Amino acid sequence: METTASFVHHLGVFASDFQASERFYTAALKALGIGVGHRADGVTEYWRPEWDTPSLSLERAEDTVTRGVHIAFAACSRDAVDAFHAAAVAAGGASRHAPGTWSEYRAYCAFVSDPDGNNIEAVHKESP
Repeated sequence: METTASFVHHLGVFASDFQASERFYTAALKALGIGVGHRADGVTEYWRPEWDTPSLSLERAEDTVTRGVHIAFAACSRDAVDAFHAAAVAAGGASRHAPGTWSEYRAYCAFVSDPDGNNIEAVHKESP
């Protein structure tokens, strides 16, 4: 059994306005070193260049839009969290919490709403 496997393989988000959501996720995730790994009609998949899992699949909603979800992406530094927040807001996201320290979690985080109101976070875990 592989002990380095990620807990999550991939997630799917179904967007009401695919183009707005694609702009948002492409900009926000680029700041974290996550890029477009695959693009097809109505689907954009994001992953890190060196590995295709875990990944996020953004899809055009046919019937049901993803709402009320909270997704946290790992950031390698505080600067990456700051860049994520700035890029996400510039690309149409709404700030929920500006970058800052959450001492109870030993983390530096920023939270932004995507175009459908989902809570999207960048988190950098810090030493105790």
